[in-house]
Amino acid sequence: MTSFLLLLVCAVLGMVTARNVKGAASFTLPLNWWVLNIALPALVLELLPKLEFDWHLWFLLVSQWLIFGGAWVGFAALGRMLDWSKGRVGALVLTAGLGNTLFIGYPVIEAILGREALPYAVIADQGGAFMSFIVGGAIVAAVYSERDATRELALSRLIIQRLIHFPALYAIILGIGVGAMGGWPKDLDAMLLRLGGTLTPIALFSAGVQFRFRVSSDQRGPLAMGLAWKLLLGPLIVYAIGAAAGIGPPMLAVGVMQAAMAPMVSAAILADQNQLEPPLANSMLALGILLSVVTLSAAAFLF
Repeated sequence: MTSFLLLLVCAVLGMVTARNVKGAASFTLPLNWWVLNIALPALVLELLPKLEFDWHLWFLLVSQWLIFGGAWVGFAALGRMLDWSKGRVGALVLTAGLGNTLFIGYPVIEAILGREALPYAVIADQGGAFMSFIVGGAIVAAVYSERDATRELALSRLIIQRLIHFPALYAIILGIGVGAMGGWPKDLDAMLLRLGGTLTPIALFSAGVQFRFRVSSDQRGPLAMGLAWKLLLGPLIVYAIGAAAGIGPPMLAVGVMQAAMAPMVSAAILADQNQLEPPLANSMLALGILLSVVTLSAAAFLF
């Protein structure tokens, strides 16, 4: 109960700040920088050395790629059937295919499944959702937006730069190595624990500051379809695959719940930057966060 209360309070404080503090949107840049460059690597370095690796870890990676690939195939087909614009299809692929497995995923997994499930959440996020965003998201942005050759080349360079300069990638490699050597000294492990512990309150506060919701009548159908895939149908398919493959808890629970996370904030930003129907993308993000509170709570009863 305490963990859920922390999630709610931090998110609400972010919303209140956004409404009452001038220029609150500018807060998210330094907050997100801390989360991605300090708190996340520290969390990875603290958790991964304690993770016991086995072949079932494939499920955590495949679950995220399945959500992304299913969204792309499904909404591309629906777009042709319903004569949607390329921008609409691209917006739905990005926001229904990419989940907020970090800013919302880690806190929710910790609150529902406990801290011992967080290492699996890291694998699903970094190896699945993050790589889907970096590679798949960039391809979708290129396919469904109007780009020239120069911008395509710049996008390719950006993908490489993000991979090279992303601290958590190096933290994963180092964390695996340290785990193979027996783990961190006690004092260093305690320091990493404290740094990593800042991720949950800061990430949820940042998400609250960025919360927006606007939807027009012609977007209601696509919005409902996008959220139905992201929050319900996709996770159910992931659950069926995991159960059939004999994946047990807590790995099955983490894979399903990470698949069921609300749309990724960065996916909506990418859609906005490439003019992929930004109002629809932002509505997917905002309403998805609200509805995911209900769907994730329901999913918790499965495990």
